[in-house]
Amino acid sequence: MDCKNLLIVGGTGFIGQHLVKQAIECNYNVIVLSSKKHIEKLHSQNIDYIIADIRDFKQLKKALYHREVHYVVNLGGYIDHVNFMSGGYSVIDTHFNGVLNLVRCLDWSKIKGFVQIGSSDEYGNLKAPQSENQRERPISSYSLGKVAANQFLQMLNREEGFPIVLLRFFLVYGPGQDEKRFIPQIIQGCLKEESFPVSLGEQLRDFCYIDDVVQGILSAMKCSDAYGEIINIASGDPIKIRKVIELIRNRIGKGSPQFGKIKYRKGENMALYADISKAKKILSWRPATKLSKGIDKTISYYQEM
Repeated sequence: MDCKNLLIVGGTGFIGQHLVKQAIECNYNVIVLSSKKHIEKLHSQNIDYIIADIRDFKQLKKALYHREVHYVVNLGGYIDHVNFMSGGYSVIDTHFNGVLNLVRCLDWSKIKGFVQIGSSDEYGNLKAPQSENQRERPISSYSLGKVAANQFLQMLNREEGFPIVLLRFFLVYGPGQDEKRFIPQIIQGCLKEESFPVSLGEQLRDFCYIDDVVQGILSAMKCSDAYGEIINIASGDPIKIRKVIELIRNRIGKGSPQFGKIKYRKGENMALYADISKAKKILSWRPATKLSKGIDKTISYYQEM
């Protein structure tokens, strides 16, 4: 049997849409599951769009009923650093209970690989470069939900042989990203010749282009040596936020970032960048897109909008 049915949870989001396109090119039969109506339907007979909220077990069970799934990539949920008492429970519900529901709704006898997407936020304020052998230190409801889901999935792998891979993303960027995210915000501010506030930009961060991230997902999905493992997906090349802003400003040739007008977040880790040696060793993966090239591609996208 040709096991090529791929369920992408959160397939209408930024990373999801790029993954869907690449998976189709790799001849997967794609099932896109999202809590909202798709933004842009890709015209292909190999895509099955379904709407369901992973927090709602009955709704999810009904949506997946009679659908044979061989591979899963869980991009579900959203980045939200809200405090627990200000809505953090809902974030944890999505990122932890959503995973429990998803696992319960799948036919394990058919599953060949399950890729869970984590976040660099799981490292909290741990010393850089952050590596997978460091114990997590969540500092928000969002990162706690991710850590809890990952611990649950690792337990399933150890005790019941469930074929999971945990990919921990750092800062992903590229064409089509939500304009509220860092790089699109800076690009838009410069394109509009605005004067806009930014922090002093002393933070060291790790940016990875979307095409490289998608290749990391596809590599992990069918790599049996990766099952049960946590693997960083990032550039491994730290850069100060200020330099990224200046790079974008210089490429576009206009715009006036006002450095120091935004304060750093309370407890913000000033050095968050990855050790990617494990991805290179286990997945034979490494990022191929230099930041300058990725920024140029991203700027071109927003210029043509």
